[in-house]
Amino acid sequence: MDSLTSLRYRHGKSDPDVPVDVDYEIEQHLNDPNWDISSRTTVDTLELGEKKKAYNSDDDATSMASSREVGSRMAFQAEDDLDDDSPYPEVRAAVPNTDDPSIPVNTFRVWFLGTIVTILLSGMNQFFGMRYPSVFITGLVAQLVSLPAGKFMEWALPTKVFNVGGVTFSFNPGPFNVKEHVLITVMANVVAGGAYATDVIAVQRMYFNQNWGASYQLLLVISSQMLGFAFAGLTRRFLVWPASMLWPGALVNASLFSTLHKAWGTVDKRHMSREKFFLCALGAGFVWYFLPGYLFTALSIFNWVCWIAPNNIVVNQVFGYSTGLGMGFITFDWAMIAYIGSPLVTPWWAEVNIFAAVVLVYWIAVPIIYYKNVFFSKFMPISAAASFDNTGNEYDPLQIIVDGEFDVDAYRAYSPIFIPATFAVSYGMGFATLTSIFTHTFLWYRRDIVRQFRSSLRDHKDVHARLMMSYKEVPGWWYGILGGIAMIFAIITVEVWDTKLPVWGLVFAILIAGLYMIPSGMLQAITNQTISLNILAEVIVGYVLPGRPIAMMLFKTYCFFTVSQGTGFISDMNPSSRHYMKIPPRAMFWAQTLSTLVSCFVVVGVQAWQFENIDGFCTPDQPNGFTCPSLSVFVSAAMIWGGIGPQRTFSVGQLYSPLLWFFLIGLLAPIPFYFAAKRWPRSPFRYVNLPVFFTGVGAMPPATGINFSSWFFTGFIFQYYMRRKHFRWWIRYNYILSAAMDSAVGLALIIIFFALQYPKGGVNLNWWGNTVWQNTLDSMGAPFYTLQPNETFGPTTVCSLLPVLREFRLTFSFSQWS
Repeated sequence: MDSLTSLRYRHGKSDPDVPVDVDYEIEQHLNDPNWDISSRTTVDTLELGEKKKAYNSDDDATSMASSREVGSRMAFQAEDDLDDDSPYPEVRAAVPNTDDPSIPVNTFRVWFLGTIVTILLSGMNQFFGMRYPSVFITGLVAQLVSLPAGKFMEWALPTKVFNVGGVTFSFNPGPFNVKEHVLITVMANVVAGGAYATDVIAVQRMYFNQNWGASYQLLLVISSQMLGFAFAGLTRRFLVWPASMLWPGALVNASLFSTLHKAWGTVDKRHMSREKFFLCALGAGFVWYFLPGYLFTALSIFNWVCWIAPNNIVVNQVFGYSTGLGMGFITFDWAMIAYIGSPLVTPWWAEVNIFAAVVLVYWIAVPIIYYKNVFFSKFMPISAAASFDNTGNEYDPLQIIVDGEFDVDAYRAYSPIFIPATFAVSYGMGFATLTSIFTHTFLWYRRDIVRQFRSSLRDHKDVHARLMMSYKEVPGWWYGILGGIAMIFAIITVEVWDTKLPVWGLVFAILIAGLYMIPSGMLQAITNQTISLNILAEVIVGYVLPGRPIAMMLFKTYCFFTVSQGTGFISDMNPSSRHYMKIPPRAMFWAQTLSTLVSCFVVVGVQAWQFENIDGFCTPDQPNGFTCPSLSVFVSAAMIWGGIGPQRTFSVGQLYSPLLWFFLIGLLAPIPFYFAAKRWPRSPFRYVNLPVFFTGVGAMPPATGINFSSWFFTGFIFQYYMRRKHFRWWIRYNYILSAAMDSAVGLALIIIFFALQYPKGGVNLNWWGNTVWQNTLDSMGAPFYTLQPNETFGPTTVCSLLPVLREFRLTFSFSQWS
């Protein structure tokens, strides 16, 4: 009996799902975000085998030890045949080492269903992304729905073979297979995240009065989307083909594909089928959402403490769900719970790290900062996504931006820029993320990265890479042409319209993206940690092209989003072409290209329709919730970094310069937790992940504490309790329930808006259950100190910033800042 088994018995605990090589794997994966002991058991074992008993007796322990010996002998035997499988146990556990090249992939069913899910997912996420609370429809929904849809087409379509010009084809070439399923899901995953450039377009329309038409919008969106795809294809040699590029996050889906197809058509009298469970959950969620979404909206904003004391500013700031800290756990709205992502999908260890950040930083540190009036925060709401001037009103970019550029004199005549406490702290957390990711990765993964980088240079082909040799590879020049076209579109975009971004600035942004593409992709492929270039791009353009907010937004789009989009494409390309079901690379290329191109037209069209047809769209008082909360963050960043510039906000001696200490905090914070995990390897220290801690709360603001606390509480029920106590139920239904709830909310929102709220002014239910939460200081966004007319706050001169930083005293100024 090994040491870990002895330790488990000594404490009277058991884990029948622990694999044979658990000691080795725990040592190798102490801080691996995607590795978990119980997840290593196959679904087939849980579904078809006997339910295992706890190993508490000596006989059971002997049986378990015996099974370990058998497993060890099998492991030694497997070493002789390692060339016939992947050298990595993670891949061997999730992916079959066989392939049938004769399985049809490029079928009518793929393109029909793939086009439908592309249009629906990109359109719905663009539509709902401008609403609060909203819901994000993930590719998981398409993965679950496309299987019965494909099977239905298999049953309904004619099997006749047509001959056109010597080319034969059929609408129904045989059973709907897993390769078709994978390709449809990839098309959905590619577009589910939407287009980052649509935020640029919306900010230009809302805050800078720049509506440059459909040509500009399409060129901007297509060029930014396709550049990422071209980068992904050109870096395949380093990020896709080597066996050492595991992409651990993608391995989970491999098992799900296999499970869905193995279970399809089987009758299990002991359990409800997955399809029936999905439909039941979908129907129940759809009906329920009419309560918090329309009939009784107080169930969504369930800040009941504020209802009791609607005019108590401290109560509303602490317990408020709109502009407060959201200290509570209760909401009956899945859109509120899943606003930052589904709690049924995020691993439990990550949820703990993120919620710990919410408690320590936003529920403890932020109130101290706020009520001490640090950064003059008492004159603003404690939590808001907007920036403010020294009168307490939202900052007006048009006051200081003249002809697309920053005007110093106008700025001095108007006001410095101020941001709420949670907004300021979120920048600090972003700074810490940039440095903590390097420290954390170096400490935990330095040997893995060096070893697997050397392996990638040797270009060792595992069995999956050799099986892929049966298919024609996509020539590199295909991606080169695609990237060249995207580059031409980008140059046209910045030159024809007055964006203030010179061509050399565009090239500089793309060069930075190219420089980071391979190291960022390798880091994600090996560790599942990501490097966000968002803040880095903002800092660079703030100093290189100061005073140009539109140029700043475009620079960030072509720099940050190119890398983000590229790694997203690769994460689909890698498992599908090599690890999963061996999708032909050229079919994958056309699927990703066409779905991306179609989605560009969809998102631009949906956004244009919203601006033209929804009254009050993207305004704080929009009655149907289309307040566009992310745009306030976006325009604030544009003003801070691209308009006013970091020299006047974050540089040493400026108001928000203390936040620069977060760079050092992020750099040093992972070190003690690393050594603690090494000293006590079985302790909870091994689950502490500082990059997740810092970056996991990036949605606040516009998210508030309730979005995290309700998310965490739901995650505790399903990802902790159900996973531990009812693992068979969890493995069968958990992800299906998540997809069903997302789909239910999406469908209900469509019906509510287009059938009840939009036609002829809508049908509004004006009663206590829909107004009680609106008649609170929380909903009104009230600050702690309310200024009188002609009253201002903050420093009176630039020089007064330094003593302000030293003392953080409450100051009033009754004169204009100059």
